Amino acid sequence: MAIDVAPTGWTVPGDVISKLRRRWDRGEFLSRFAMGTRWEPLAIGLRGPSANDTSAHLDHARTWVEQWHRARHLRVEMRTIGGRVTGTNEIPGRVWIDSYEQLWAVLGVQSDVQTFGALLDATRLRAPVIADWMSAKPMEVLRYKGEWVRLVDTTLWIDECARPDMYLRQIDVPGVDTKFIERYRAILAVLLDRQLVEYRVDRTRPPSDFAGRYFFRKKPAYVRFRHLSDGPGFNELAVRVSELANRPLTVRTVFVVENEITYLAFPSVENAIVIFGEGYAASRLHPLRWLAEKKLVYWGDIDTHGFAILNNVRRAFESTRSMLMDRATLLAHEGQWVDEANPTTDHLEALLPDEANLYTDLVEGALGGSVRLEQERVSYAAIQRAAQQHS
Repeated sequence: MAIDVAPTGWTVPGDVISKLRRRWDRGEFLSRFAMGTRWEPLAIGLRGPSANDTSAHLDHARTWVEQWHRARHLRVEMRTIGGRVTGTNEIPGRVWIDSYEQLWAVLGVQSDVQTFGALLDATRLRAPVIADWMSAKPMEVLRYKGEWVRLVDTTLWIDECARPDMYLRQIDVPGVDTKFIERYRAILAVLLDRQLVEYRVDRTRPPSDFAGRYFFRKKPAYVRFRHLSDGPGFNELAVRVSELANRPLTVRTVFVVENEITYLAFPSVENAIVIFGEGYAASRLHPLRWLAEKKLVYWGDIDTHGFAILNNVRRAFESTRSMLMDRATLLAHEGQWVDEANPTTDHLEALLPDEANLYTDLVEGALGGSVRLEQERVSYAAIQRAAQQHS
């Protein structure tokens, strides 16, 4: 016995709701509503059984028609199919959405609409510029609906009270702290970009640099250094870069090293200090322009990133010398080599010829794959000799 298989491709209520839902998710309907656009009745055509289908698949056709009669909140317009041979039948031809209220009921979003409307009305009274953006981006507002009041409060506080000498910690809004700013900095940036006058936004800085973009004070950078010979005062200090930039130290030689224990154990040298460079943080030395008048010696790991940091320091201070970053030191410690995890291949234009040749060999693997000699693996006797040679 032949089995009556239901035809495919007939539109069911779920298809219509899904189509409307996609437009809702894009914010199309709510944006039009917020802007006061008059609703124009919306018709959606239906694919249904043909006259032949009603004969060949009568039960399935009846079931399809019945589910449209049961569909809630949709106005169904019927159409006639068939003719003299097969007889005529009335089936759903299209559905209509006649109002915003009907649409909200179909999608079950009345609560979201009410919430958005309340937030929009309240914001219009306090921040009309932000309210205009809300009308264009309603789904973004709903995404942050639980925090919207605090987001607007924070935006207005920054507009009215913030000064360039303030830290983010000084934002004084109930329920708002630096963790709140960090968590919501992307949406806060959107609101601030619209609320603030142009000169209070540095658009060269991304929203991720929130303090820099909106002219808050940043956490100061520090330089940690030790005196390498006995004398009065403190042996070791950590000071703000901005303060040290204006107070040159009266020493002849400045060593910069990357490894902390090497920094702490650096041998004694008369009239010299050693700075803890902390890898790429050595770039924080750039404001110390008085270093150009000193004998500046950089020592980093012998690997591609060590040479990249040397290149960076020398670009700021052309007379920078390197220490223990040569082929002889590398080959003398072959038993101490390790692998460099993520080598760089950048062009380093400030390296001297011997440094550049060794860097090229490291990049190209001429001495082996990803060769690296870390500072702490260099013999202490070699450090003592090199320090005295560069003093």
